[in-house]
Amino acid sequence: MLALFPEGFEEAERGDEFELSAYTDSGGEARMSAVFGAVAAKDVPADWEERWKHFHRPVRAGSLWIVPPWERAPEDRESITIDPGRAFGTGAHPTTRLCLELVSELERGSLLDVGCGSGVLAIAAAKLGFGPVVGVDSDQHAIEAARANAAANGFELDFRHADARIDTLPTADVAVANISEQLVAAVGPRLECGLLVTSGYFEPHVPRVPGFHAIGRRRLDGWAADLHAPQ
Repeated sequence: MLALFPEGFEEAERGDEFELSAYTDSGGEARMSAVFGAVAAKDVPADWEERWKHFHRPVRAGSLWIVPPWERAPEDRESITIDPGRAFGTGAHPTTRLCLELVSELERGSLLDVGCGSGVLAIAAAKLGFGPVVGVDSDQHAIEAARANAAANGFELDFRHADARIDTLPTADVAVANISEQLVAAVGPRLECGLLVTSGYFEPHVPRVPGFHAIGRRRLDGWAADLHAPQ
């Protein structure tokens, strides 16, 4: 379901059954049917475009709380406000939280967020004291969401529309790539950084990144994140 509907889906217990639901169109229904077999479809209420917000709550990632704009931040806690818009990244996903745990323990310096999505990792890094911070993403909607989220948190960060597989990337003390195992392997060798944090894959997967070797790993809810150093 995370792969089919990264923007979010609903979980509910129905007696002895566990129901997974997604707000989607006929194309999404067909993809879901291809993966799970038979599916049941029904018209959604008129306020369906707002109902997804009910499933996003404040979450703690590392030393920070990540809060959607329609929720109140915990008092006396360091937090950032993130509205995912049409981009991936609310902060609730285990890979985001794992990346932030690793990043929060590193020496502060410049940081590059590869596949920045809504900008949650880049903005959190800036909040933690990293700088300068650059985020790149191949989705223009993600760049727009990231810039809006940075402004909402009082930051003016450098978000760039770029394909990390082919475009020139800036050097950084720390690079973060919360994308996928395949993209990590493709993008990793192109990065010039002192340390590399990767995630976006399940715990059994161990990405091979040419030019780097793994020096640490974190796990959460079946997902994993790795810390790499140059060879």
